[in-house]
Amino acid sequence: MATLVPLPLHSLLHQKPHHQTTTNNHRLFRLSAQSRETIDPISSVQYTPGVLDHVFLNLFRNKMVQEVGWDSEKPGYDGLIDVANRLMLARTNSETKDAAVRILRSLFPPLLLELYKIIFAPVAQGKLAAVMVARVTALSCQWLMGTCTVNNVDLPDGSSLPSGVFVERCKYLEESKCVGICVNTCKLPTQEFFMDHMGVPLLMEPNFSDYSCQFKFGISPPEDDSTLKEPCLEVCPNATRRRTAATNTHEMKCPKA
Repeated sequence: MATLVPLPLHSLLHQKPHHQTTTNNHRLFRLSAQSRETIDPISSVQYTPGVLDHVFLNLFRNKMVQEVGWDSEKPGYDGLIDVANRLMLARTNSETKDAAVRILRSLFPPLLLELYKIIFAPVAQGKLAAVMVARVTALSCQWLMGTCTVNNVDLPDGSSLPSGVFVERCKYLEESKCVGICVNTCKLPTQEFFMDHMGVPLLMEPNFSDYSCQFKFGISPPEDDSTLKEPCLEVCPNATRRRTAATNTHEMKCPKA
């Protein structure tokens, strides 16, 4: 078993993110896809689950089922998307966001979140905590989103920090086919969870054209977020009908966002 060697604070904050070459024998999370430069925004990406994927998937799904009070008959990831859709039913967007935050909180021991917020969040003006959660996110969330890599983020103070996570093609968005599910069960609750319960500001920037997503830990979301005004995806089952009926930009906005 590999030993984790702690890095000095200066090295951790200023180390440049790099892409490691891994073999199939050592990589737990795999995604058969093209590089970022050659991603086809239309063609589907074939995801190959790794060793721990099913463990994380079942844990997350069970927490969602407890919150929703219903489970899908479909197995695996398809069933997870069904439960995510049910999470949106009979709830306002605000209620959906709050429910998703509770699900995220239930994944962690309460004391762990409190200690992280108290001990790590204040260090180096929050930069250490931002770098740490970026690395953990890139490592542990590929089962949900697909290939993730740590990258640099430009902070408001003019400095650059390896506290970003780039998702090449988000499986959750691609499978749900819904801007509203992305916004209300992922983007908004995740931003709120990290800020309120771990003390780390986060801005998530999903790209609804190629399904990529940029996490920016250490940066607060803007008051006027254009993501909340996005129209339905082209693949949305109701998109064609709504585009025909729409007469202005406001009506084109995803009704679930």
